[in-house]
Amino acid sequence: MVYEDILYDKKEGIAKVTINRPKVFNSFRTRTLEEMLEAVEDAANDGTIGVIVITGAGGKAFCSGGDIGEMRELAPGDGRVFLLKLFRLFTVIRTAPKPVIASVEGYCLGGGNEINVVCDLSIATESSRFGQVGPTVGSIPVLAGTQLLPRLTGDKKAKEIIFLCQRYSAQEAKEMGWINRVVPDGELEKETEAWCKRILEMSPQSIRISKLSMNYESDHLYSSYMHGIEILASTYGGPELVEGMTAFLEKRKPDFGQFRV
Repeated sequence: MVYEDILYDKKEGIAKVTINRPKVFNSFRTRTLEEMLEAVEDAANDGTIGVIVITGAGGKAFCSGGDIGEMRELAPGDGRVFLLKLFRLFTVIRTAPKPVIASVEGYCLGGGNEINVVCDLSIATESSRFGQVGPTVGSIPVLAGTQLLPRLTGDKKAKEIIFLCQRYSAQEAKEMGWINRVVPDGELEKETEAWCKRILEMSPQSIRISKLSMNYESDHLYSSYMHGIEILASTYGGPELVEGMTAFLEKRKPDFGQFRV
């Protein structure tokens, strides 16, 4: 595949996947997901690679979630296909026999935060901001937000994050167990590389088995993802989601009150 939406590099045991759509805050469209899936699968299956890094280009965003312009036009059928591509990416990240690190600079929101959540480790700069946005546009974070986020932050805090759609600083995210490390702006690449080199010093067999074992309990959430995909896909093209996403594109507040019965 010729990459349009990502940059992919492998060097000295480290594979780096960079979402390269800075003009739209590294939001992902169908092509982005296809390219990321191919790259992460390649890195996962490459015996010379011991750690995978996912990051965003441009310095303003790690990933701001799904591309609203594309998502607004989806109907239930193609919406299901879109969500299944996202789930396949998440599955490859979680089943890769090596650690996957989210290296976060800038906004990490919505589906972008769900990418962060499914990664094994997360490092962020002080100025980074985290949050979910689904209910602000008529969507729902059913591919990690409702399943894995409560396991990181606790149930009550996860409900706050999803229901209120506020922004949280990197330090707040760290204190909640949402991410692992906060570094000063300008030091993200250095710290990420240091973590990668430390991982590469470890027994790959031990890392592989440890990751598999630690994911055992949450791997049983498969049925929750399948239900979530089917339910969320059924909302695509519906008036509530269209109103939310249209309002976002028009830079106005959505009128969700009309749907309250």
